[in-house]
Amino acid sequence: MFAPLTSLWRVYRDSSLILRVTLALVLGAVVGLVGGPAVGQALAPLGELLMRLLKFIILPIVLFTLMAGINQGQAGRLGRIGRKVFLYYLVTSALAIIVGLTVASLLSPGEGMSLEGAASVSVPENPGILSVVLGIVPTNIIGAFAEQDLLGIIFTALVFGLAVAGLRQSQTHGELGERLAGLIEALNVVTLKVMSGILHVVPVGVFAIVAGTVAEQGMGTLLSLGDMVVVLYVALGVHLLVYIGLLKGFGVPLRAFFREARTPMATAFATQSSSGTLPLTLDAARRLGLSRGLYGFSLPLGATLNMDGAAIRIAISAVFAANVAGAPLDFVSMLQVVVIGTLISVGTAGVPGAGIVMIATVFSQVGLPIQAVALLTAIDALVGMGCTALNVTGDLVGTALIGRSEGERIDESGSAEAEVVSNPEGP
Repeated sequence: MFAPLTSLWRVYRDSSLILRVTLALVLGAVVGLVGGPAVGQALAPLGELLMRLLKFIILPIVLFTLMAGINQGQAGRLGRIGRKVFLYYLVTSALAIIVGLTVASLLSPGEGMSLEGAASVSVPENPGILSVVLGIVPTNIIGAFAEQDLLGIIFTALVFGLAVAGLRQSQTHGELGERLAGLIEALNVVTLKVMSGILHVVPVGVFAIVAGTVAEQGMGTLLSLGDMVVVLYVALGVHLLVYIGLLKGFGVPLRAFFREARTPMATAFATQSSSGTLPLTLDAARRLGLSRGLYGFSLPLGATLNMDGAAIRIAISAVFAANVAGAPLDFVSMLQVVVIGTLISVGTAGVPGAGIVMIATVFSQVGLPIQAVALLTAIDALVGMGCTALNVTGDLVGTALIGRSEGERIDESGSAEAEVVSNPEGP
């Protein structure tokens, strides 16, 4: 009686994850267009289940991966990696804004449109970089864990991971430190085992989320602001070529990189959540053979601070608003957008609706009409999908580049998948 179901499950389980996710994206789009909002609402619980599972695994996977990584490396190396990570974020964010401004200036989105009838929009206050920096240190560890505060979780993992590493070097408590390190390693392996089970739910959740998004947005919104959407995706494609150039320049094998990166990229596209996709991004870095001490630090930080896709969105939105207002940006205004946008992309980390906050803040600083933000919110989901996918790609690219600069090899065979069982000590 259950033989057909068992066979079907085996086919599903043994097929490539990226194949399953790609089919889910296509089928979800078709079902969303044909079925409409009713079907989207009916499938919503499946999408919610995926997001809950991914958020459920974020805390243990970030905490144990980073603590285990610290205890297999050296504190001096971590500091060096940290400097490289922040430099990469700043440079690529500025470069993303320049790419966005260049593409938007050439294609001129928004020409011929007007602000008549644009609704007002409520924009959360920008907390600023100083608040973000202070927010790295949580006032309550339990609160940081409960609120999925990635910066707070990273800080906690760093502090306790370094403390365990110091304990292992102690003359009096060295044995206790070794036991704690062994426990952390065991918890990390268990977490990866749970993660492997969650991966089977990803295609089903992606199908439901895409169907709901397409059903809600429909073709009307896409057609009304289609030029803005097209220009943004052209700019995202150009920046992806920049990533490819950097990967080739650092000797990262492209086929191996995108073989592992494509699943988190597709999932980020569907879910519009960098932090929600983080478990898959960490898994991709592990499969590439990068060290846990590197990706356990850089990827959680990147999911919060690194926003190349959002930076491109800022630039194109600024050109769009200027064209709609009938006052195209001059060189000085563009320079302001580059400087302010780069800083804002870090200063809004962890803020709900961060994309809208960034756009509104840049608009107010450059003197663009804030009413244009209301127009842009209509296509928020459509542009957010591509921007989030690029954000996640940028995080993984940066990790691979820094890994190569540290002398790490990229696993071209894909054999790192067996690391959990065959090599618990990691690369």
